[in-house]
Amino acid sequence: MSDSTGDAESRLARIERLLESGEREVAPAWRRATRGEPRWAVTAVILVAVALQWMLPHRLAFHPYWALPALELVLLAGLVAANPRRVEPRTRWLRWWGLALTGVISLANGWSAVRLVAGLVNGTAATEAGPLLLTGGGIWLTNVIVFALWYWEWDRGGPMARVRGQSQYADFLFVQMQSPQTAPPDWEPAFLDYLYLSFTNSTAFSPTDVMPLSRWAKMLMMLQSSVSLVTVVLVVARAVNILK
Repeated sequence: MSDSTGDAESRLARIERLLESGEREVAPAWRRATRGEPRWAVTAVILVAVALQWMLPHRLAFHPYWALPALELVLLAGLVAANPRRVEPRTRWLRWWGLALTGVISLANGWSAVRLVAGLVNGTAATEAGPLLLTGGGIWLTNVIVFALWYWEWDRGGPMARVRGQSQYADFLFVQMQSPQTAPPDWEPAFLDYLYLSFTNSTAFSPTDVMPLSRWAKMLMMLQSSVSLVTVVLVVARAVNILK
């Protein structure tokens, strides 16, 4: 018997054993239909963002200063009432409701950031370093939350689309996707993973261990890094100037 014939018979025998044992390749959790992720994490972080907006000086807020935070709480209450435990794809309007909530938070924080930057450039933002650093830190942290929500809402169609596992191509490549042996079999990205992505992008001003794949993901991360850099540089520079 020749070597080629022996190799062919060996491969055929291995295939027959696999078929008999019923073994098959199982798709990772992030590529197949699964249960929706728990809602508590995203709800808690949104409440932190609303609290930070309430604590900002009224001169930096969209007037009336309570309007946008109150609207955010109403939208959040609607989402929690519809899906109190998990983010499940029940009705189409929940998707638009969640996008509207993220948009309102973005509008409120963007307004405050623009007012703060304008005040820093004009030299009228603050006369004490401590309050200025607290204000800038609050806007910076809210910005981290805002972009985490956008990443979470748009990656592979959003959390409700990810539950169905229909999107073949990811917008963000996590380490667990490249090396599934480093994570449990049921691992898939959840909101805290996108919050980590947003935080590292705001501090390192570049991707760390999560890589953007789609063009919109790259542009959004570039925008976040730019906003974070401008905010940090101006706030710190003004605070140092006050201390001198």
